[in-house]
Amino acid sequence: MMDVRPSPIAGTWYPAEPAVLVRALDRYLAEAQPQIPPGRIWGIVVPHAGLRYSGPVAAWAYACLHGLKPELVAVVGPMHTPARSSLLTTAHAAYATPLGLVTVDTQAVDQLNQALRERLGYGMVAVRNDREHAIEIELPFLQHVLGPFRLLPIMIHEQRAAVAEALGHALAATLKGRDALLVASSDLSHYFLPSIAHTLDSELLRRIAAFDPQGVLAAEEEGCGFACGSAAIAAVLWAARELGAQQATVLRYATSGDVADDEIDWVVGYGAAVLWSAAAQPVDPRTVSTSRRSSPGKTRLIR
Repeated sequence: MMDVRPSPIAGTWYPAEPAVLVRALDRYLAEAQPQIPPGRIWGIVVPHAGLRYSGPVAAWAYACLHGLKPELVAVVGPMHTPARSSLLTTAHAAYATPLGLVTVDTQAVDQLNQALRERLGYGMVAVRNDREHAIEIELPFLQHVLGPFRLLPIMIHEQRAAVAEALGHALAATLKGRDALLVASSDLSHYFLPSIAHTLDSELLRRIAAFDPQGVLAAEEEGCGFACGSAAIAAVLWAARELGAQQATVLRYATSGDVADDEIDWVVGYGAAVLWSAAAQPVDPRTVSTSRRSSPGKTRLIR
């Protein structure tokens, strides 16, 4: 019998009834109207709050994935609860959602661990029965839009730049040559007045659009932006750039106050972005010289 991680959030963070869940996903995807990049999509950045809050924003990135059939999806997010390691993954063979099982690619996990050991001196600690929502909340969208795929789940507890950069390069080494998609799971500012949240979030999104992983990580220290998964965003930016992505396009921004009529003074920010490269142009071999060489917190649904 397969060792399956049971869902700790189905029925609270998102609907547990498959038909209800599919209707919600379809509604959010139908309402999203992104301008799909004219090239290869290497990754996306999406929020991870309860579906009613983050779904309308995340759908703008997921709508860009229609027609893609990656064999492997690496979902990178923060670990919101105390952990005994900088980097974690699941010890289970699959994640359960109301839409079925998502199988973990154990070979990719092993390859990533080896690449991390070469760069950091240690790999990921595998955990059982975790309650982390940042990975799981992305799975129903991925299942619904992509169909079957294998999962490489990564949870970051330590947000240091050295860890994020090493993870980014290790991810690129692991995914190189594979039909893979990168997903950075992160919300933006937490529990600020809307006017302050908009200022902080616009700067963080500007740094994502500039394809600046160092800037994303430095934003909190500089007091000009915040993301609970800043290291996840930075790692995915580093990995996507090394794999071939050239541009990051911000598709949508909202706050919890925009997508739900909650009578509260503070909001959480949500952003969606896509990482891509322009379609390669065919090369006329007559124009290429034969001597030229190629270049190598609080537990809330809106968190």
